[in-house]
Amino acid sequence: MAQSFLGQKRLRKYYGKIREVLEMPNLIEVQKSSYDLFLNSGDAEQPTDGEGIMGVFQSVFPIKDFNETSVLEYVKYELEKPKYDVEECQQRDMTYSAPLKVTLRLIVFDVDEDTGAKSVKDIKEQDVFMGDMPLMTPNGTFIVNGTERVIVSQMHRSPGVFFDHDKGKTHSSGKLLFACRIIPYRGSWLDFEFDAKDIVFARIDRRRKLPVTTLLYALG
Repeated sequence: MAQSFLGQKRLRKYYGKIREVLEMPNLIEVQKSSYDLFLNSGDAEQPTDGEGIMGVFQSVFPIKDFNETSVLEYVKYELEKPKYDVEECQQRDMTYSAPLKVTLRLIVFDVDEDTGAKSVKDIKEQDVFMGDMPLMTPNGTFIVNGTERVIVSQMHRSPGVFFDHDKGKTHSSGKLLFACRIIPYRGSWLDFEFDAKDIVFARIDRRRKLPVTTLLYALG
């Protein structure tokens, strides 16, 4: 009798001539433990900064206004229990998820016009509903609109500035048309490219190109 990782006993027949020396490893343990760390990064006794959902909020907060008279700080987050279990979500064609609530703190300052010193005027804390966070099933899958789906790993381009040309294949004269792509850590991709008349154009998120002067005018 072999015991699966779901806790159920299953009868497994073996027809090989050589006896097994190793048990079948838990092939989905990496995915499950990684996603559990992402969801529960703030529940540890000594949470690690920069990991999981907590790391995402810490990279964005605190948010200050232009005059720095108000600061919005991140306090904590909480994942509530899902409303329906896995089987009921499949029957109802729903997504297996849990509500994500974040506690935010707003600090308002009074600034002395003569000295520029700041003093706390008001502090408010409030729980904000940020959305529903998908949960992983014991099988390492997700239930989206009642359908069981898996996540496929994807390669991402490293942030930075990249230069390239078309190797003379675009224009009939064989002229090299150069281009530059700026990939940020977070945000839209920005492309600069030359045409056959050496006019510079810009693209935002690989959409319709526009003259680079229009972009520069918009930036001031």
